[in-house]
Amino acid sequence: MPDQPRYDLLSLGEVLLRLDPGEGRVRTSRQFTAWEGGGEYNVARGARRCFGLRTGVLTAFADNEIGRLLEDLILQGGVDASHVKWVPYDGMGKRVRNPINFTERGFGVRGAKGSVDRGHSAASQLGPDDFDFDHLFGKLGCRWLHTGGIFAGLSDSTAELVIAACAAAKRHGATVSYDLNYRASLWQERGGFAAAQALNRRLAPHVDVMIGVLCDEPLTIGPAEANDLFGAEDRALRPAMEALAAEFPNLRTIAATLRRVHTAAVNDWGALCWHEGQFYRSRNYPRFDILDRIGAGDSFVAGLAAGLLLEGDPQKAVDYGAAHGALAMTTPGDTSMATLDEVRKLAAGGDARVQR
Repeated sequence: MPDQPRYDLLSLGEVLLRLDPGEGRVRTSRQFTAWEGGGEYNVARGARRCFGLRTGVLTAFADNEIGRLLEDLILQGGVDASHVKWVPYDGMGKRVRNPINFTERGFGVRGAKGSVDRGHSAASQLGPDDFDFDHLFGKLGCRWLHTGGIFAGLSDSTAELVIAACAAAKRHGATVSYDLNYRASLWQERGGFAAAQALNRRLAPHVDVMIGVLCDEPLTIGPAEANDLFGAEDRALRPAMEALAAEFPNLRTIAATLRRVHTAAVNDWGALCWHEGQFYRSRNYPRFDILDRIGAGDSFVAGLAAGLLLEGDPQKAVDYGAAHGALAMTTPGDTSMATLDEVRKLAAGGDARVQR
């Protein structure tokens, strides 16, 4: 890696055009607000806009007006789009398209709901030969690569691309983070959870920072534990993280967000991090009011990465991640609108008093 790498962080993944009906519902709305978003891209966007890191995105678009709109939205976020692969559009979308995500926020007893139209997307057709990783990591230089299970789950070729990218990043000395981000809809015709877990185990030896835990069953909270804020989660996740670290000794950091859903607009929120043999907990955010929960986990990853890159401090990293994720849920869209001062204040125990 060069002594002065061009990028602090690159994200490898699919970017979708999100159409948001605001307070309405997709099925009845007459108008939508356009945002860009994607599980991997959101990390680069948050790391750039909130934490000031130099970031870029590795993805592909069909070369039409929707693709150019997505490019413009990415550029507005300050993320370098110079490595986007542009695929000629066939005029009908039979061979290549740009993905669209209709997402409503939910309220009260009605949860958030997404309707994703991503078939034949340009990003889903990317493969391991589409990027020159020796040039990206060896000549240009990048300190951190982030990718995840959503992009790896799009197709067999994106899975192989993720493996090649992670291996190349490690070869050139970059930190690699991977968000497990299992989506049943992506794997329903490709072997389900077992196939996703098998891929994740192939990837794990190339990863430094794992977001989530490779587990088969979700944690269930009994009535006696309902008032024990994240106590049950903490007791279950710690041995799971230690077991994962023992199985894959290359992992330096394992982190997970903690969430209990009371209503679509009220959640408990927090985070737990294992780093080089020690555990670190963020502050708890009980009965937290939410405007738009989409992208909170990605904003957590952005804060975690920024805390490790800028501060080298795992406690600050998990605090930054949890605070950044919390602030991201107070604004619309997939990506954060928070400032670094706001993140630091909230992480330190700040409140919502008026600032003048």
